[in-house]
Amino acid sequence: MHFDIMVGSVLGASEYVAEAILVSIIDAGHTGECHFEPCVSALNKDNILLICTSTHGAGDLPDNIVAYAKALQHKDLNGFNAMIIGLGDSSYDTYCGAAMTMETLLVEKGVTLLSDPLHIDVLHHPIPEDIAVEWFVEQLDKVIGN
Repeated sequence: MHFDIMVGSVLGASEYVAEAILVSIIDAGHTGECHFEPCVSALNKDNILLICTSTHGAGDLPDNIVAYAKALQHKDLNGFNAMIIGLGDSSYDTYCGAAMTMETLLVEKGVTLLSDPLHIDVLHHPIPEDIAVEWFVEQLDKVIGN
């Protein structure tokens, strides 16, 4: 199985998470690619789409994933499968707002979510890669059936 990891990042934490997830994918015998400048031309129905995004400002998407999200609004994504990892700070009322925005968008466009999204509170998990990898490996076992 191939995973396309679309990364939304401001300060780099979600990039570290995406790279750690990619190592887990490869360790499990699958393939994947991190897209740090996500583009809809990378969409492939045969691959699993994994959105890994932090939240910026008042619950906003990071600048590097805004154009991707806008382009998705014009796509029919029926038949696509996805997973979502969001990073946020629970001291804000917009906690993981970007991940929730992407979830709503993907579901509205017909994507099947293979698991409940993971929302990582960076206040309680200062090294978000650890909890993300633990969650991902567990989900991978369920989704792929390793």
